[in-house]
Amino acid sequence: MKEIKAIIAGYDQIDRQQTQAALATVVRVEGSSYRRTGARMLVMNDGLWIGGISGGCLEGDALNRARLAIAQATPTKITYDTTTDDEHQIGVGLGCNGIIDVLFTPLDFTDAANPVEVLKHCMNERRQTHVLITITGLQGSWDTIKEGDVIRYTSAENLNVLNNPLIQAQLEQRLQERLAKGVSAPYRLDNGLGSVLDAFIEIVSPEIHLVLWGHQYDVYPLTRLVKELGWRVTIVANALKVNRKIADLVDEVVHPDRFSDILFDDYTAIVLMSHDYKTDKQNLPVALATKAPYIGMLGPRVRSEKLWAELADEGKPIEAADFPRIHAPVGLDIGAVSPEEIALSLAAEIRASFSDRDGTYLRLRQSTIHVREHA
Repeated sequence: MKEIKAIIAGYDQIDRQQTQAALATVVRVEGSSYRRTGARMLVMNDGLWIGGISGGCLEGDALNRARLAIAQATPTKITYDTTTDDEHQIGVGLGCNGIIDVLFTPLDFTDAANPVEVLKHCMNERRQTHVLITITGLQGSWDTIKEGDVIRYTSAENLNVLNNPLIQAQLEQRLQERLAKGVSAPYRLDNGLGSVLDAFIEIVSPEIHLVLWGHQYDVYPLTRLVKELGWRVTIVANALKVNRKIADLVDEVVHPDRFSDILFDDYTAIVLMSHDYKTDKQNLPVALATKAPYIGMLGPRVRSEKLWAELADEGKPIEAADFPRIHAPVGLDIGAVSPEEIALSLAAEIRASFSDRDGTYLRLRQSTIHVREHA
């Protein structure tokens, strides 16, 4: 999400009288790669670029490919195969070991449906999950779409632009599969009558929204860290008590009396950071009343267990179904001591939780680092 916003910001600053641009998008990955599908790179014909499609091994060649696409005014899809032992193959020297398809789409600034304009439209809307379909290849007769087109999907009616009922039905099925998994993937769809469509179905989820209930100093390093990650941050506190450095970093400061005004969704994490037992005891039931899937509390386990027991004694027991949402003590066990290290521990656990990972050493992981989804 941070990369998309940076690309949009760079796109809006282009001098359209002097500069042309193309968007490079990773639309398929087979095997290992530093970046996954959906990685993007905005390339200007003056040699500047924003974003990235790899760890540095493909960007140089991508710059030339993007300039060529701009000159030809035609989208092109390039396959980078770094699985061979050829030392001259792009990417091999930097540890890549996969096959990567990158779509280079020249941008028509007058076209409100160009890929960056579609992204802008999505980002301007209220937090929600967006589904984008990028056409990466066509075979047969297609009069209503072309390679490089991006279709924003909100219902089956959006697929009518294909004017191909058989492929539309296949695509709708694949879309529902992707939505259920929440993971992007490329597909090849064939109606058996000579028409073939290659499409990258992309699930674009909102950035993580971190709601920090407290105003003490340790909120500052945590806020700095997660803003670098591109997360949204809301502080719940009396604005008069919030350090100016913190207030300038966050997206919003909300008074505790207005807590219910905050938009809580499936990508929201709440961390109780008041450092006051009574305050946390009062705030935990309020946090649990939201739909936030992650709720963290500072302090040792014995503190949390005492808090839960007291709530139960007062007739406000925590429901069994809510305990998986509660992370107490909050954070991963990395031996954190300083506020900055504790911030790292918290941010890492939140990221792991939303990725449905356990935060263990990658060398102990039995499967691949990234889920491999492909047609």
